Amino acid sequence: MDHRDIPGRTGPPPAIGEHALGATAAAVANAIKHLSPGYFALVMATGIVSIAAWDFDLRIVAFALFAFNLVAYVVVACLTALRAVRYPQLLFADMTDHRLAPRFFAAVAGSCIVGTQFLQIARSPATAIAFLTLGTVLWFALTYTIFTILTVKRDKPPVEQGITSGWLMAVVATQSIAVLAAFIAREWPQPARLEVNFFALSMWLWGGMLYIWIISLIFYRYRFFIFSPRDLTPSYWINMGAMAISTLAGAAFVENAPHAPFLASLLPFLKGFTVFYWATGTWWIPMLLFLSVWRHVIEHFPLRYDPLYWAAVFPLGMYTVATKHMAEALALPFLAPLPKGVFAVALAAWVVASIGLAWELLRGPHGRSAFGHPPPVETK
Repeated sequence: MDHRDIPGRTGPPPAIGEHALGATAAAVANAIKHLSPGYFALVMATGIVSIAAWDFDLRIVAFALFAFNLVAYVVVACLTALRAVRYPQLLFADMTDHRLAPRFFAAVAGSCIVGTQFLQIARSPATAIAFLTLGTVLWFALTYTIFTILTVKRDKPPVEQGITSGWLMAVVATQSIAVLAAFIAREWPQPARLEVNFFALSMWLWGGMLYIWIISLIFYRYRFFIFSPRDLTPSYWINMGAMAISTLAGAAFVENAPHAPFLASLLPFLKGFTVFYWATGTWWIPMLLFLSVWRHVIEHFPLRYDPLYWAAVFPLGMYTVATKHMAEALALPFLAPLPKGVFAVALAAWVVASIGLAWELLRGPHGRSAFGHPPPVETK
């Protein structure tokens, strides 16, 4: 049949290149439309593994991941902005969903992690301050928008459907501000140093209180409701990651104490809670490993790429950095071998997740978006 015999079609047939361009445009549009609100976890994971490499004097690895992370940050930020412009209703629907809304806090943590990279690797305090400002503004906007909306909305899911480990992303976001602010305080003279340390400490304490509230609900959901392999998403590693970043902030305060009198007066409290956070995070590691074995080995849940795996890579990198800094700040040399071993695991996990992402991008859209949750299934 000639293409001119097809009803409604006139003119020459489309070129092969036009088909390819059309498919590419459709793939990009699909990626934007279904972009996961938590894809900044890619930036979080890459950034903290880069910082860990820097701490272990692996300069080439650290710089390479830094460069990659800048590209990832710009791409995810642009895709998110395009989604907000082109699909505002979908974005708002995610922001009012109990399971998806907390993932938006990854933008805060991702911004602060990039700021920490600029401070420690690029030695650019001015850029770090800009990212701290951006992260704080985002934190304020997201915290009081999301928590207010989810409080006043009429239709709410039961606890077993509404509470997930993703809620702890709000804790990670809060503590990421505390960490970056504590690091930046070292670059400033008095009295600004005192004020920034106080701000960082306030965020640290608020993040700790928020963790207690949320983890209580998660523990309740664990123990008293049916828990299927599908429920155990990779983001449950944030249970540990939230404690790891809290440990890093505590270690930073201990290191800052000689130049901040009010921190020096709180030193026993700071050291005690830093170890408390580290011990809690460490407790989670075997539990999460056992649950992962149950999910994939015993229950045979398929192991395939999911954007949420970046939220599992991040805690491993953060535990590495936090343990190293705590061991140095509290003079615990017997812990020195631990972060080296965990760093190897974190770097390997980052490589595996990157391969998974690359494979999904090469496959293109096959009924789902490589960038987020699958397109919604229409039901009658």
